Amino acid sequence: MALLRSARFPALLLLIAAVVGLVLANTPLADAAFAVKDAYLGVPGVFEMSVGHWIQDGLLAVFFFVAAVELQFELTNGQLASPKRAVLPAIAATGGVLVPIAVYLAIAGGSDAASGWPIPTATDIAFALGVLAVFGRGLPSGVRVFLLALAILDDIVGIVFIAVLFTSDVDFGMLLLAVVALAVFAVCSRILDTRARGAAVIGLIVSSLVTWYAVYQSGVHATIAGVALGLAMAQHPAMRALHALEPWVNGLVLPLFALSAALVVIPAVPARELSPAFWGALVALPIGKLVGIAVAGGIAQRMLRVPAPAALTMGDLLAAGALGGIGFTVSLLLSELAFAGAPGIRDQATLGVLAGSAISLVLAAMLVSWRAWHHRRTTAQTRDS
Repeated sequence: MALLRSARFPALLLLIAAVVGLVLANTPLADAAFAVKDAYLGVPGVFEMSVGHWIQDGLLAVFFFVAAVELQFELTNGQLASPKRAVLPAIAATGGVLVPIAVYLAIAGGSDAASGWPIPTATDIAFALGVLAVFGRGLPSGVRVFLLALAILDDIVGIVFIAVLFTSDVDFGMLLLAVVALAVFAVCSRILDTRARGAAVIGLIVSSLVTWYAVYQSGVHATIAGVALGLAMAQHPAMRALHALEPWVNGLVLPLFALSAALVVIPAVPARELSPAFWGALVALPIGKLVGIAVAGGIAQRMLRVPAPAALTMGDLLAAGALGGIGFTVSLLLSELAFAGAPGIRDQATLGVLAGSAISLVLAAMLVSWRAWHHRRTTAQTRDS
């Protein structure tokens, strides 16, 4: 379990799962793999979903629950608790959202792939922190704090995009039921450590399932239920839940989603015939993120007059920007949602996300290694002088 709580191993597991999915989809095993993904599970005539949708709408809601618990902690007791501390990463995150959108639209705007503009706005926390853990020995804590806050804020943007852009034909009756169930969940989490513990546990289980089901049936994407539950839960039991769920999310939920999302047949077409969705994601993730985060972060430091000892150098900002380009999980989900009605474009956008994230990963590994070496050398020189 300790291995699944580390920063390095889950990132490696995600990468392996994505590679396995891509390989499966392009071998004689493809038909069997797609048959499993498209198989329906549930109670016939009552509630059924394909395996792919159970992973995307069901298991991924657990991931978003864990992300929301972390967000709740950061907003109340962590890196984002103070508005002053949150301003710099918030401005950098804004640049890391707007510039990739602009790059994507410059490539895909005016085509049938234009609706995929949210795809390159996300940062995968697990991957980014994994790369930082592997290559960042010696980096000052300020760089880690900046990246963590940046990734969390990026997740907020992704959640907002999912909630606003990919919601249609809202059933307000079901949405009201979700709100009521969410309120019951919040109350139960606050009496969990009282004599009514048994009833509270049952209430938590039932109300969380009802919240998820009602959100799913309302037309709002089901992962939003996970976000709402994570933010509504009392912090102490929420952190215990995070501790219990983290190995399962890292070891099962995210790898399954990565494998499922990466089940994409590589098109046998010349590069010039690839969809703009592919090129948009491929370029916007590594280039748009790096430029957007580094430039916006540099401008923000000048505006806020961050003193020299605490300020991040442009090299550190570039390393953080490269890490921000590892979109992966949330970018893959946004790709699935943006082109749900166009499987051909969706598959090429998914390939673009995988390729763009891979480029960002390699670039980030080089830049983080360089900055870590620089800071270790500077520390050693200071110590010797």
